[in-house]
Amino acid sequence: MKLIDTHAHIAHGRLYQQVDSVLDRAAAAGVVATICAVGDLAESKTALGLARKYASQNVFWITGIHPHEAKDAPAETPRILGELYAKERCVGIGEIGLDYHYDFSPRPRQREVFATQLEVAKNLSAAIIIHTREAFDETMEILRSSGVDGSRVIFHSFTGGEDEVRTVLDFGAAVSFSGIVTFKSAADIQRAALLVPDDRILVETDCPYLSPEPMRKMKTNEPANVAHVAAFLANLRNTPPENFARGTTENAIRLFNLNLS
Repeated sequence: MKLIDTHAHIAHGRLYQQVDSVLDRAAAAGVVATICAVGDLAESKTALGLARKYASQNVFWITGIHPHEAKDAPAETPRILGELYAKERCVGIGEIGLDYHYDFSPRPRQREVFATQLEVAKNLSAAIIIHTREAFDETMEILRSSGVDGSRVIFHSFTGGEDEVRTVLDFGAAVSFSGIVTFKSAADIQRAALLVPDDRILVETDCPYLSPEPMRKMKTNEPANVAHVAAFLANLRNTPPENFARGTTENAIRLFNLNLS
């Protein structure tokens, strides 16, 4: 099987110091490309360095300001974001959105920074990777108001149910599932996963967190484990694993406009 981990925080301290071995294990598990996600503009520079160093192993990256970090977004965010996106191997703006679970940044500031980044992404025709937690309705409201093309939007590590996934699909977006979908407590997410069309489903790890079953005891998740997410979803959707892997890989290549080595 050939798989793409569409959202992996390999610039995170728990993985960064062992990236060589992490990527070797990923390749052994059938992972042919990894998209490095970031939390803020500073971490984007680390992600760029990883993408350059491991270009032959198909490491790409995305740039953006996570809602947790919105409080520290500089006034020059649109300019900086545009400059970062223009760098080599950058394939999207994200993860951006709203997180009302922790409220690490004030909600008005989260909404402001989210809207700003959507405007940048729209002007760049970039893929947009969405983080939303306990803020789904407002996330959708801001997305609709932004005028972005829904087909360029990806809801990462989706944790909604059937109603939410229908709303996302009606908007035209794609849906990515992480190890959460494999949890025994995730029946609502699993039902949602059954509704996503074959051409709009993706897989990810969101590592270093959210290790999937049967690797839940693994404290530091890593891209190799995307194989377990894919295997679970293939079985859930009654699809041959090879077919499911091929489909999600083709979707990732198309949605992120990837040029694989």
